[in-house]
Amino acid sequence: MDCGTQNCKYKTKTYPDFCLTTHLDPADQQWALERYDEGRNHDIMVASAEVEYEGYCQWTRVEEIMHFARKIGAHKIGIANCIGLVSEARIFARILRENGFEVYSVVCKVAGQAKSSVGIPQQCESIGAAMCNPILQARLLNKAQTDLNVVIGLCVGHDSLFYKYSDAYVTTLVTKDRVTGNNPAATLYTAHSYYRKKLS
Repeated sequence: MDCGTQNCKYKTKTYPDFCLTTHLDPADQQWALERYDEGRNHDIMVASAEVEYEGYCQWTRVEEIMHFARKIGAHKIGIANCIGLVSEARIFARILRENGFEVYSVVCKVAGQAKSSVGIPQQCESIGAAMCNPILQARLLNKAQTDLNVVIGLCVGHDSLFYKYSDAYVTTLVTKDRVTGNNPAATLYTAHSYYRKKLS
């Protein structure tokens, strides 16, 4: 993270003293390489690299997801979305269907369970009584036997639980950030200007 040389990529510079590559235990590298031969990991890696190469600076994230899905033979696409991004999820579902995919969508508030019923502090219900239910979202998409799941705007932490319980591989289309119009990178781009005081 602190390295600015990018020598792992370019091989034309000098690795810094703290470089993980030069201090890497060969056993860790071997372990990782062996995992790429487990299950569908190899197919996923090849498809990912091909999508990156073929659509480099040309395809949108929506297009990349569809190309990736085709390459891994994914026809049933699950959508796990935030209730605040229902409109975006519906647009994405329509695009998927128009491109020949079968779509299953589960909104975060599915089942309408009260937050306080699972031990969430009562005051959290002031912005809405129903809890987000990412584990149930995952279970319902698992029951639909989706081939690939796509996250659209799940809250921080709720997305973590969805990733954990999803049987299918998961990718993210939208990362929710209510303050920046769902563009969390904006905070990083303005960390030395507008957001400097807010982040220190």
